Amino acid sequence: MFNRRRFLQAGSLVAVTGRGIPALSAAPMKIGSPLQHVLRQPDLVRVQVKDEPAFVSLQKGSERWTMDGLELVVVERSDALDIALHAPQMPVQRIHLRWQGMISEEVRILGDAWERSYGDLAWLPLQPERVLPWYLLASHSGVTAGAGVKTGCAALAFWQVDSEGISLWLDVRNGGSGVVLGDRVVALASVVTLSPTQDRPWNAAKNLCRKMAEGTVVPGQRGHYALDVLYGSNDWYYAYGKNTPQGILRDADLLRELAPVHGATPFCIIDDGYQDAARFPSLQQLAADIRQRGVAPGIWIRPLQAKSGTREEWLLPAKHWRQPTRDLAYDPTIPEAREQVLSVVHQARDWGYEFLKHDFTTYELLGGWGKDFGASPTREGWGFHDRSRTNAEIIRDLYLDIRKAAGEDRIILGCNTVGHLSVGIFDASRTGDDTSGRDWERTRRMGVNTLAFRLPQDRVFYRTDADCIPFTPDIPWQQTEAWLHAVAASGSILLVSPDPRSIDARAKAAIREAFALAAQKPQAEPTDWTDSHTPFHWKNNGAAVTYPWLENTGASPFPA
Repeated sequence: MFNRRRFLQAGSLVAVTGRGIPALSAAPMKIGSPLQHVLRQPDLVRVQVKDEPAFVSLQKGSERWTMDGLELVVVERSDALDIALHAPQMPVQRIHLRWQGMISEEVRILGDAWERSYGDLAWLPLQPERVLPWYLLASHSGVTAGAGVKTGCAALAFWQVDSEGISLWLDVRNGGSGVVLGDRVVALASVVTLSPTQDRPWNAAKNLCRKMAEGTVVPGQRGHYALDVLYGSNDWYYAYGKNTPQGILRDADLLRELAPVHGATPFCIIDDGYQDAARFPSLQQLAADIRQRGVAPGIWIRPLQAKSGTREEWLLPAKHWRQPTRDLAYDPTIPEAREQVLSVVHQARDWGYEFLKHDFTTYELLGGWGKDFGASPTREGWGFHDRSRTNAEIIRDLYLDIRKAAGEDRIILGCNTVGHLSVGIFDASRTGDDTSGRDWERTRRMGVNTLAFRLPQDRVFYRTDADCIPFTPDIPWQQTEAWLHAVAASGSILLVSPDPRSIDARAKAAIREAFALAAQKPQAEPTDWTDSHTPFHWKNNGAAVTYPWLENTGASPFPA
């Protein structure tokens, strides 16, 4: 009786058999991997067209996979596989490419997230139905390999891995309907791989990210500000929308007091709540007052949100929302609506803010949160006003317009953005769902998870932001201090949310020390990330550290 486990040689990551592909050597340095074979022509290609639920198999040529009215061009290069679509007569929804090859059932797999992560990133055993957005890493017996699509692609891409092969899915829809390309030939994606390596999975992840971003210019400076050290404050996790100019200026004074005297300029970021003109009579004056304290002013914006009474023809359809809501969102493919969107960015710039944090764009464009996307990032049966571009193209074009409106001298941090499409455009990304100034368990699940699993993207795609360190009466000091140190030691963006009730001499000393540490551009690596969703054990500049993420009562079993 055929036994797959006996067939696979001990210690191998994978072996490829069948379909004319010889089994590769399992010697440690010559280990074979089907991941490497995604740089060749796939074994099958299927497409979903029009509004049909069924998939249709394409006919294979040398580099062209075809059916009436549609042609997929798949070009093999030495270091990539380029995939382009020409479908002048056919609305196209999804494309499925499949490479056959036997994979050890003992392999562990890591993928990325569609936008922010939601405490869900992890190295896990094979799960054939698991959706792996953008890239994947496979590790077994000390060997790691990877595959991904290059950043800035024109499709929403995800992978699947099972014991018999690898799939790449390209969602090319417009809204929830097939894209109508006309005579355009669209370069959908370029696939790259990381050869099997005995290096640590951490280094493998970094190297795969570098391959996916290769060729994209990622700026290291915006205006007066170098991007290698970014720290400061954000008021959300103590004010929760009830902020005041006096509280903001108190935060700015605290930053100036605690930041290194000759270090990078700290940023004081005003979050949601400033729209109340009774509390905030002049945002321009507030920016000037922050700057007068030797601190750089920043502000949170939500450009796609439309107000009640907005012309209905400028809005995305109500049926695009996954859940019932009163929210309204502009359709950025309508010129007049796009003008309204970008006016929010222009206004923040004109007020004098130098750090722009924009939020909610994925939720508003696609109608839901990334944690609910699965294999379908948006609902079926709706479209943008401009039906000729894929969702990925519309998202990236919006990002480019936001950058143009902000100017090349402003720092832009995207929150609830599709990071893979923002590389080279935005300078920073909030990589995980919200932490909390009220419930430590939420910070442990969301913050620690994203810090660990998306830190390989830091200084490669952009600067990563695992979210704020709240200093509030509701969060135990031991956990606050640990979270502060972990973020500072990681070298990623460090933002504190300082409730004045919790800022005593001990807190000031800890923040001062954290800012000084961040200014040294340290590097950190979770050493138990292949075994834990929220790694406890880290190496910070080579020194081993264990963080007390759990309270005395243990982890909560309830939703955070």
